Amino acid sequence: MSVANEVHAGAMAAGQQTAPKATPWWEHRAVFRYGFLALILIVWQIVGPFISPIFFTYPTKIAVAFYELTINGELPYYLAQSLEVMFYGLLAAIAVGIPMAVLMARVRWVDWALDFPINALYATPLVALVPLLILWLGLGFKVKVAVVFLMALFPICINTWLGVTAVPKTLIEVGKSFVAPDVVILRRIILPATLPYIMAGVRLAVGRAVVAMVIAEFFTTISGLGAVIINSANNFDTATMFVPIIILMVMAIGLNSLIGWVEHKVAPWQAEIAGREKE
Repeated sequence: MSVANEVHAGAMAAGQQTAPKATPWWEHRAVFRYGFLALILIVWQIVGPFISPIFFTYPTKIAVAFYELTINGELPYYLAQSLEVMFYGLLAAIAVGIPMAVLMARVRWVDWALDFPINALYATPLVALVPLLILWLGLGFKVKVAVVFLMALFPICINTWLGVTAVPKTLIEVGKSFVAPDVVILRRIILPATLPYIMAGVRLAVGRAVVAMVIAEFFTTISGLGAVIINSANNFDTATMFVPIIILMVMAIGLNSLIGWVEHKVAPWQAEIAGREKE
């Protein structure tokens, strides 16, 4: 009986020794992330009222402007315009960029033909092409979608191409050894291995799409959140001008988080491979 008790006590001691320790609250990422954000807002709120409202503002005043714009319906109206432009432009970039990159990576002569134009356009400041696009497409909805499309296309295309070319040849040879057709190899081997690169390209494209959306609204028919920024700046209404700027920041962060969530759902193995753990 005493031997059994000793064995049980030893097992309990071993279990206690190997049990992971709880992480202190101050070592969590959320504490630093939201704590630093709260510190910025507090300092901003304290310092802001001492600066001329023509040049600067502070959080409570921005919150009042946000409430007024929402109540009178201006903010939902302009936000819907901007989201429509960005949605169609980004969707077109994804629909064109991924197949084109896969084709370039798998067909040599297509890569030879498109490699130089894509890299040249990617290195070119696309803002300089906006006047040319206006001549071709006018000042309406089409040119705005085209600007977003061009700005978002190249990160998706280049990252996808890198992902496809980075797939180990041994995996493809295994598929061929089982006499798998090219379509099956593409669907079962290449695309799953390339998925992290595709999602990284989409994340980069989201940021560029937000910038392109505002640029298009500045240079073409003034509409969307860009209209709120320009009109409030012309009226020296700094608080109102900050509302769409903050919304654009939140929009970009939210879309990136959404893409990360989608990546985790469709490729849950990637977090384990990269050694990322939930915090």
